[in-house]
Amino acid sequence: MLRLSTGIKWQAPTFAAVRHYAAQPKRFYKQTNVLCTDAGYEVTLDHRKLKTPNGTLFTVKSEPLAIAVATEFDSQKDHIVRSRMHISALCFTAIDNPNNLTKLDMVNYLLNFLATDTVLFQYDDEKALQELQCNEWDPLIDWFNRRFETNLQKTLSITPPHVTDEDKIKIAKHFQSFSLETLHGYTFAVDTLKSIVLACAVIEQQINVDKAVALARLEEEYQLKFWGRVEWSHDLSQQELQARLAAAVLFVHFNCSEHLVKEKLLL
Repeated sequence: MLRLSTGIKWQAPTFAAVRHYAAQPKRFYKQTNVLCTDAGYEVTLDHRKLKTPNGTLFTVKSEPLAIAVATEFDSQKDHIVRSRMHISALCFTAIDNPNNLTKLDMVNYLLNFLATDTVLFQYDDEKALQELQCNEWDPLIDWFNRRFETNLQKTLSITPPHVTDEDKIKIAKHFQSFSLETLHGYTFAVDTLKSIVLACAVIEQQINVDKAVALARLEEEYQLKFWGRVEWSHDLSQQELQARLAAAVLFVHFNCSEHLVKEKLLL
């Protein structure tokens, strides 16, 4: 009769969880260029014409926008880091429109941020934080109300502020005046800042990109004064927001400017 040795203990095999990330594609081109065609402006990588992830030929109506995309591809080193090419990503999304969004869908998406806008939710528990929010956020709320003839009011509780239908209609008319492509830029800016007030302020050049990101992170920066800053985390997060917002602002302005204006020097 076969007997098993009692001195050997069986152990279940252990499996380590390993994440596999897609390898970054190598740069396969030497130079980039912009072509003007009847359909618009195209970008070439050497002799190849740039295409979107869905295989659509990359074509935009704005020459500055095409130059910006060509510059992003030209700035890549040995590998193409798509996660840092925000303007190109916005263009690809606008061209492919993977979710088949209409202008009405985009406008409604933006209007939904009004009731949860970052700058409309302020605290009254901490006096120092409340004063900081009043000094930094309130002037922009006032500017927004003057600009769009609205009456947005902040709240000091978790109850969302009431936004009237009249105010929504006024803001909706403003966004409906833009093209679908431009609205993708507005959406990217609002998603980055979690604020439609800050997004409109930075796009209309009331504040710069760094200031807009600082205002969106106002409460976080206030807490960091007490709990400390982790450089590799908080600084990286701030810089990523700045890069995303800068791309959104440029995307909006470039879509509203189809041609470069070159001044002739008079001798």
